[in-house]
Amino acid sequence: MVLSDRDIKKVIREKKLVFKPALTQDQISPASVDLKLGPIFKIFNITKQNLLDIKKGLPDDDFILTYRCRNEEPFILHPNNFVLASTKEYVKVPDNMILRVEGKSTLARLGILVHTAGFVDPGFEGTLTLEISNQANLPVALYPNMYICQIAVEYLSSPAEIPYNKRKKSLYSKSVGPMTAKTKNLFEKK
Repeated sequence: MVLSDRDIKKVIREKKLVFKPALTQDQISPASVDLKLGPIFKIFNITKQNLLDIKKGLPDDDFILTYRCRNEEPFILHPNNFVLASTKEYVKVPDNMILRVEGKSTLARLGILVHTAGFVDPGFEGTLTLEISNQANLPVALYPNMYICQIAVEYLSSPAEIPYNKRKKSLYSKSVGPMTAKTKNLFEKK
């Protein structure tokens, strides 16, 4: 069941679902919460590699370039480019809830697609890493603190038996800022 604005406010007030910094009233919509863009952006340094081999994971550290923007400084996302960013808000999800993440429709109408795994597990804690691509034919300026995505809050039928923060396979717990891919969980252990 998707929570309404009334129920979202209640679970936040009861500290069951936690956002840091605290949300403003403007961020709570009828059935979702708007989250803001953080200041850190990570892109692939394509001058260093010509292939991502998922079995090998990401190449050495200089393969990812990191940019930090000041509040009024834009990050320019060029057509057909991709960037990792994160929400400004740090989220703590209880064991009996999930979050569904969607890009803002206004951005989609400009050609900016915002994605995350789409699904935030019960027990997750951290900022949400966002995969952002520009499908438009013009560069688009993205600004820290702008609204970038929205989340729907849903109850599970019962609390998770093994929430995200207690799974051995969880790779992104308590993350802060955009997290690059850790591919070891894509293959069965032998």
